[in-house]
Amino acid sequence: MIQPFDTQPGIHSVTSGYTGGHVADPTYEQVLSHTTGHTEAVEIQFDPAIMPYEKLVEIYWQQTDPTDALGQFEDRGDNYRPVIFYTSEEQKKIAEKSRQALQESGRFNEPIVTTIEPAAVFYPAEDYHQDFYQKDPERYEDAHTNRANFIEKNW
Repeated sequence: MIQPFDTQPGIHSVTSGYTGGHVADPTYEQVLSHTTGHTEAVEIQFDPAIMPYEKLVEIYWQQTDPTDALGQFEDRGDNYRPVIFYTSEEQKKIAEKSRQALQESGRFNEPIVTTIEPAAVFYPAEDYHQDFYQKDPERYEDAHTNRANFIEKNW
């Protein structure tokens, strides 16, 4: 999820990590065990004058399968569930309106199951998870074939 945001104007940083669980400062292995309650997520620092939250939500929809509550493409499990986090009531309203518009668009035959939740404590992932698309571009491309096919078909 880093690359689609990282390459946009107005984005200061995109950090891979974990949020929403009950274990402080979890490791990837702990999150992967499905015992911490965390969701893998990205924290995006952005300039809303250049990259408004609405645009971030639009980019997000084009990277996920919003009808799959059990993971995303090759990444399976509740820690990969589709969720949009917000930090203000304004962001919550924007995300809810966008989700409703996507549901009503008829683009998908299944219901949109992406949740919209308040941002919780965010724990950055280990260094080897950061900027994975730049560190190992061949492996990144191989691992994201299903995502790319889905995006091409639906967007």
